[in-house]
Amino acid sequence: MADTSVLRPTSLAHVVFRTRNLPKMLEFWGSFLGAEVVFKSDFIAFLKYDDEHHRIAIIQEQDAPVRPANSVGLHHLAFSYPTMRRLLQAYQKRQTLDIEPTWCVNHGPTTSIYYSDPDGNSIETQVDNFNTIDEANDFMMSEKFRTNPIGTDVDPDDLLRQLDAGADEAALKMRVEIGARTSVPQGV
Repeated sequence: MADTSVLRPTSLAHVVFRTRNLPKMLEFWGSFLGAEVVFKSDFIAFLKYDDEHHRIAIIQEQDAPVRPANSVGLHHLAFSYPTMRRLLQAYQKRQTLDIEPTWCVNHGPTTSIYYSDPDGNSIETQVDNFNTIDEANDFMMSEKFRTNPIGTDVDPDDLLRQLDAGADEAALKMRVEIGARTSVPQGV
């Protein structure tokens, strides 16, 4: 039997947004990611926040229709942090920039803080809750995850207080089980 699978890419290189308001989106994404502008013209901009030449591109299209809320398409982008403390420090920094989360949740495999950009695109910031991919996969195959694949809401300020008081990060990453949950909050 012939191998019909495609060759897998090595990574996700970048994401491109279409907007009616390039300056506003550029300001948001630059602040949100601590990104620098690599190139900017009247109709397109490229940003980077790591060693890639660009991770975010934003195209100005003044006549582009506004996407209806809850429409079919990409739901969100996710950005990872190496520790819960770093995730929560980023959350605090964003608050000083008046960027507030729309939802905070322990999904089980990750603890996540969601945001929306000026055009309503949903963004997840997360930390992995397990030390290995195999442990995360095992959890995702468990009855706990089958019962609640959405997660349990969390308070990032409370998590940070607990960390500052000496709580073990691994213990804080353990999801509190609340039973069945089958939908995400509206607007996330």
